[in-house]
Amino acid sequence: MKTHEKYINRCIELAENGLGTTYPNPLVGSVIVYDGKIIGEGWHKKSGEPHAEVNAINSVKDKSLLKKSTIYVSLEPCSHFGKTPPCCDLIVKNRIPNVVIGTVDPNEKVAGNGIKKLIEAGIQVTVGILETQCNELNKRFFTFHEKKRPYIILKWAESKDGFIAPLEKLKKKPVWITNQHSRQLVHKWRSEEQAILVGTQTVIDDNPKLDVRDWIGTNPIRVVLDQNNRISNEHYLFDSNVKTIVFSKLKPAVEKENIIFEVIDFEQNIATQIAEMLYKHQIQSVIIEGGRQTIQTFIDSNLWDEARIFIGNTLIKEGIKAPILIRKSFEKLSIGDDELILSRNDD
Repeated sequence: MKTHEKYINRCIELAENGLGTTYPNPLVGSVIVYDGKIIGEGWHKKSGEPHAEVNAINSVKDKSLLKKSTIYVSLEPCSHFGKTPPCCDLIVKNRIPNVVIGTVDPNEKVAGNGIKKLIEAGIQVTVGILETQCNELNKRFFTFHEKKRPYIILKWAESKDGFIAPLEKLKKKPVWITNQHSRQLVHKWRSEEQAILVGTQTVIDDNPKLDVRDWIGTNPIRVVLDQNNRISNEHYLFDSNVKTIVFSKLKPAVEKENIIFEVIDFEQNIATQIAEMLYKHQIQSVIIEGGRQTIQTFIDSNLWDEARIFIGNTLIKEGIKAPILIRKSFEKLSIGDDELILSRNDD
């Protein structure tokens, strides 16, 4: 592996530590190299806290070495004042002569301005090292800024014979299609995404908490479709513990704390309206957990980026059929006796 690739790869590894905690900021890692050795490294941990470059510079014990070093960063250093000062200014202040960048920041507040600022300060800048991998690292951030919508992940579990739930008359709660390892993985996924979305029937049937109780992490923002305000205050979704967005036909007379009602037109494209509204709420990613009608709505609108489909080692024989998705490219993984299909939307 070439030198630049080696250190940008390390930046990516560091950045991944922030998955699920940096929203609305991107995942960023940084390393500082002097004489072929890493003398400092860091990553962005949480919005409002120091950026990766700051943490990397602060970790260097002998600051006199900075003016003879190269700083590597997976994403273009910021050039504007946000919750923290511009990282470009800190790099210039420390007279670091070389900056190697994985990819350009798509945020219009940065978008090449950081690179321009560094070059104008007389710094040698190299851009586009492991660019594809760096873009993949921040697929949520890039989708949000480039497509003006969140990164959308579809997730469901279906039985070996293609059902996601038994008929109501046969239903014995809870009905688990997958094993406990698959269920724990789902909670890990929830901790990584900014929001989770379900439909009305899922809430009424299962009264889900939509949390990460089987994993350590932040509970996602809860999003629910409730056209006719059928969900009662007794459901977990309305406990006000987590920010909850409800898409409805009509706002209730009294709104509860931390529960936000957004009115949409259910006669028009629901998926598009949801995506636009979540963008307005600055939500960069959402995992859609069902039921069938909700997931199929996004499939039919071709408004999804990933599908994660569990096929459990169970038979239901009679019930609600799984969503229909034509998978052009996918990979299969085994989780115990469950099969996990991962598919990306190439359109």
